[in-house]
Amino acid sequence: MPEKKDYYEILGVGKDASEEEIKAAYKKLVKQYHPDLHPNDKLAAEKFKEINEANEVLSDKQKRAAYDYEREHPGMGGGFGGMGADFGGFGGFGDIFDTILHGFGGSASVQRDRTGEDIQLEMKLSFMDAAKGCTREITYLRNEPCTACGGTGAKGGTAFRSCPKCGGKGQVRYRQDTMFGRTVRVGACPDCGGRGKVVTEKCPDCKGKGYLRKETKVSFTIPAGVDTGSYIRKRGYGQAGADGAAAGDLIVVFRVEPHKLFERKNMDLYLELPVPYSVAALGGTIRVPDIDDTFDYTIPEGTQSGTTFTVRGKGLKTRNGTGNLYLKVFVEVPTRLTREQKKRLGDAAGEIDVRQYEKSRKFADNVSALYGKDPYST
Repeated sequence: MPEKKDYYEILGVGKDASEEEIKAAYKKLVKQYHPDLHPNDKLAAEKFKEINEANEVLSDKQKRAAYDYEREHPGMGGGFGGMGADFGGFGGFGDIFDTILHGFGGSASVQRDRTGEDIQLEMKLSFMDAAKGCTREITYLRNEPCTACGGTGAKGGTAFRSCPKCGGKGQVRYRQDTMFGRTVRVGACPDCGGRGKVVTEKCPDCKGKGYLRKETKVSFTIPAGVDTGSYIRKRGYGQAGADGAAAGDLIVVFRVEPHKLFERKNMDLYLELPVPYSVAALGGTIRVPDIDDTFDYTIPEGTQSGTTFTVRGKGLKTRNGTGNLYLKVFVEVPTRLTREQKKRLGDAAGEIDVRQYEKSRKFADNVSALYGKDPYST
């Protein structure tokens, strides 16, 4: 017989975890491994299935009790056929198992998390909207709780009564006599679906469903500095819950589009700055863009390509602080010169000795040392 899965380990909780801890762990893992976030990923899909299987057992008191008992008494699993003994002296094996279930809340109503499902949507943002913050509105379809019945599905929210089949417990027991004794299985009541109550008169607005399929519009403020993968959660704007329970949440995940000039790392901005060779050699002022406008920045004489300048406080301004702007210089050589420009440039270049170029001087010295030749002589 294959080894039984450790559902506690799958959800990452201890064996004494409370219902709230199990619920929180399940919701966290569902968001992490949801198939929508891992398309065509078989391992993630299998993990998602395993998480749901574990939650189905551990979130139900009766199933969890039976699961725990079977783990502690592995020889009694699989219909308990391995025992091969007469339990008549104990009033019948069925009585023992029935007592176990009662001891773990077997007489209580079936309690399930009826909170509505979360809805996750993606929103594209321009680089500047994400950097500076903005207000957006999103429109989507959802199961909106019916206001006429409070989500219960019953007219006026009160037209229901205790389920006669289960007596309001939400569960029924199925007893079966076998050669090894009586077994008892506890499951949700088929008449009320585990609710413990049945609607006597359906809500005319939602026809007893407890929700209405509607288009919902939500406005929200996006703070400055959000990035791809950041999200905003709007409580109660997900799918309607069952039996009047709370609705799920709306989770809007942002995808920020790239910018034509800037690259971003957290709160810092990076800009590749083309500098004409004359400004790099002689120094000068260049008008540099930032998030809000432009400003004058002085390029020192003799600036080399690849030099990075830091302009503090010119990055993103967020609630967590302000970043810097990093200017990476790219010295540009002119192309498509006129004949007259070439002549003047050649005359000027001829007046400058190669030894005045630091990297060229080092290169020439190394070539001369190795090969005895000057790479710049003609």
